[in-house]
Amino acid sequence: MNFERLYSYRFRDIDQEGRLAVWQQIAPHVHEVMGRPRKVLDPAAGRGEFIGSIPAQETWAVDAVAYDQAAYKPDTKVITASILDAELPQGHFDGVFVSNFLEHLYDQEQIATFLEKMRDAMEPGGRIAIMGPNYRYCAKEYWDCADHYVALTHVAVGEHLYAAGFEPERVIPRYLPYSFRGVLPPSPTLTRLYLKLPLAWKLLGKQFLVIGRKA
Repeated sequence: MNFERLYSYRFRDIDQEGRLAVWQQIAPHVHEVMGRPRKVLDPAAGRGEFIGSIPAQETWAVDAVAYDQAAYKPDTKVITASILDAELPQGHFDGVFVSNFLEHLYDQEQIATFLEKMRDAMEPGGRIAIMGPNYRYCAKEYWDCADHYVALTHVAVGEHLYAAGFEPERVIPRYLPYSFRGVLPPSPTLTRLYLKLPLAWKLLGKQFLVIGRKA
């Protein structure tokens, strides 16, 4: 599948600058929830909206597609490869952020393989944050994406983390809305306000956020 063309079509009506501005609000919030890790890996970085906005000292970005206008910081270590093939240092990272990626893997075994690789790349006590569409709350639109292979909920992700050698520390079933295709355009001001109101998460959130710690 040509993912570069696929995502170009999927996000054809989305303002990339507006999307980046929203991630500049989300990334520091996730970083705080993770305990402010210093060395952070984004194994499915896309155009770098998260890893380019997180206030970490060392950032790594891996993606199978090399985007010409990725929002990486100048000192970010960039690897163009499938994360399952990428060479990573062992026991190095104290933070890994996985956003909207697990559902793109082919089956539950591949998810397990991926999480075990993340565990091996992390130092003891490091935290992994996994965000993705929660099938429990977005079943009607979940299969509209041509590259969704596996349906997951926050419960399943917690089980996967534990099986891979992590201790689930925090499970938020409803965190962010499903996508940027809402009634309102992407807005950093509204996003900042939304992140301060957990009650709004319970009303509008369709993506989980699950935090695990390497035992």
